[in-house]
Amino acid sequence: MIRVSHLNLSFGEDEQRNQVLYDVNLSVREGEIFGLVGESGSGKTTVLKCLAGLFTHWDGELAIAGRKREHRIDRALCRQVQMVFQDPYGSLHPRHTIGDILEEPLHIHSIGQRSQRVIAMLEKVGLNRAWQTRYPHQLSGGQRQRVAIARALILEPRVLLLDEPTSALDVSVQAEILNLLSDLQQQENLTYMMVTHDLGVVAHLCHRVAVMQHGKLLETLDVETLVGNGAQMPYTRMLVESSRA
Repeated sequence: MIRVSHLNLSFGEDEQRNQVLYDVNLSVREGEIFGLVGESGSGKTTVLKCLAGLFTHWDGELAIAGRKREHRIDRALCRQVQMVFQDPYGSLHPRHTIGDILEEPLHIHSIGQRSQRVIAMLEKVGLNRAWQTRYPHQLSGGQRQRVAIARALILEPRVLLLDEPTSALDVSVQAEILNLLSDLQQQENLTYMMVTHDLGVVAHLCHRVAVMQHGKLLETLDVETLVGNGAQMPYTRMLVESSRA
């Protein structure tokens, strides 16, 4: 479903050039929940942004659902892959109602029956039609993230890119959002690529995980191997030990 081949990315030119991704290779199967873990600055979110089309000056090859990602925004591919950002308040327009926020992707892609689709999607994420007239500041963090998930799903994509979707939330709300994501993945047969620094989230939700450090992918392993101390790389073993401390 997702294929990343020899992905490299740099910012700046000449002596100011700073390479942030080094020959990253990975693949994600259809219906899989795939985790990307590593310390801050390891390149996890950068990989997601390349796949989402937010960075377009990368080198290598990216493909989603059998369609190559070009070095530009591809409207058709945007319907196949959507992203849920870390900060649910920063990713929602503060002056738009929840109804307007959810209708906007439908307008962009000329999709009809907008009101019905918005109501159905709100219900799917555990809200209801009454939330259409509210603004983001009137919602809790967990409710805002539910809206962000609803916006990502309203185009009926096959792939969700999740950038630490619970790290900005209270601990008491994190489990609710993780359970919602798990239920939606099973109901819709979605494929997830999730960036997180929390190995507890990985163990709870993911099937396989790739470990990154300094822009390089160190190893890919299934979650059972990860939690069972089967990692090969010292850095991965250190992450596991740190999570248990």
